[in-house]
Amino acid sequence: MFKDRIEAGKLLAERLVALKLDNPCLLAVPRGGIVIAHPIAQMLHSEIYVLVTRKIGHPVNPEVAIGAVMPDGSAVWDSQVMAGIGISKYEFEKMIAEEYKEVQRRQILYTGSAQAPNVKNKTAIVIDDGIATGYTIRAAIKWLKQGQPCKIIIAIPVAPPDIVKELAREVDEVICPVQPDPFWAVGMHYEDFSQTTDQEVADILGLS
Repeated sequence: MFKDRIEAGKLLAERLVALKLDNPCLLAVPRGGIVIAHPIAQMLHSEIYVLVTRKIGHPVNPEVAIGAVMPDGSAVWDSQVMAGIGISKYEFEKMIAEEYKEVQRRQILYTGSAQAPNVKNKTAIVIDDGIATGYTIRAAIKWLKQGQPCKIIIAIPVAPPDIVKELAREVDEVICPVQPDPFWAVGMHYEDFSQTTDQEVADILGLS
């Protein structure tokens, strides 16, 4: 169990430093991923870029993801789940539009621009505080590949082992030190998993 996101970030930083990466580009998923990225950026002497994606929550239980929206407004989703809960195309497009508004708001809030980071010919390192269903990270991977990075690495403290295996087939490397089976929730593996605020993010990114 991690004490908090900072401790988890330090552990990931040690793993990443050992890889001796060329031209790393840290892409932190807000908000928790930015806290994780802070010690990584310090150890790699790299800048933190913000990669804003948003999960699309289940209508009955919003904490359960059924898809995710990417920085350009496109989305990935679980078609089987969609069919099973009977969401119409119109309803789903409305959900995507609502989440995309939040994507744009956060991108501007955290970077001052709606422009997503440039990853061409860089080692893109996607950082988050954990993975449950993997929709958000899959959305990030799909979008990143269009940007033509030389390599994609996923760095997360905790995730289900089956999700890690799936992601490993889509990217160059997955660094995930804790892979519990059975997996229940990301927050169960932190002593302190309190919600990260916009002010904390602003402080880390030097925006305040």
